[in-house]
Amino acid sequence: MDASSLKSPPQDASVESLVLGKTPRAGSQDAERMFDTLRNAVLDQRLPPGMQLKEQALADAFKVNRALVRAVLARLESARLVEHRPNRGVFVATPTVAEARDIFAARRVIEAALVRTLTAVAMPAGLAEMQALVEREQAAYRSGDMRAGLRLSVEFHRLLARLAGNSVLANFLEELVARTPLVVLSYKGSDTPSCALDEHSAIIEAIAVGDAERAVTLMNAHLNHLEAKLESGFRAASGEADIAAMLGLAPAR
Repeated sequence: MDASSLKSPPQDASVESLVLGKTPRAGSQDAERMFDTLRNAVLDQRLPPGMQLKEQALADAFKVNRALVRAVLARLESARLVEHRPNRGVFVATPTVAEARDIFAARRVIEAALVRTLTAVAMPAGLAEMQALVEREQAAYRSGDMRAGLRLSVEFHRLLARLAGNSVLANFLEELVARTPLVVLSYKGSDTPSCALDEHSAIIEAIAVGDAERAVTLMNAHLNHLEAKLESGFRAASGEADIAAMLGLAPAR
């Protein structure tokens, strides 16, 4: 990353308020805390695709030097959560339609493997932890707290990966799950896609009884359902919008 292209005047909007206002302590943990805070802000959909992340504003918000900011931004770029645009600066990533489809395709492959593994090794304590998380997720959606619901939905998939015990697949999934909120914000249209309240519970039930094939089928259906909710946004971004349907002259596809 060209460090000189990141220099810019302080940003008007308060970056600190967007990332929970956390101020890392000076010391060796600053970079890790800054990275985690920004990544979590992407997962929580508080940093929208295309938002510029100005170096000085971040340095002021986190009370760190600009060299550390540049290092963290470079790490976020490696994770494909931000993108460097030459002569303009660093922006929260905006996945293309092709990238969005690839993310869901990759998630189907990886999560199917994780579900198969977890079905073979699942322990009662792990299943109970998953179910407790899903109950919190459902309560959040029912109360209208979409942000908390989405955060817990993401955490369900991360927890499933951790419990499966395959650290390589879990690391692959971590990147894909972190990028999924950017896809949702880029192509959601007027409604934010969310998990159906019973889909995660159904997956847990299949794992609990040792039915790997059903668990995989349910996971694929779950991911297909999320992707389908974005289809109209994909078509519009690709110039494939159905003009007749948009004008009310024909049913939407």
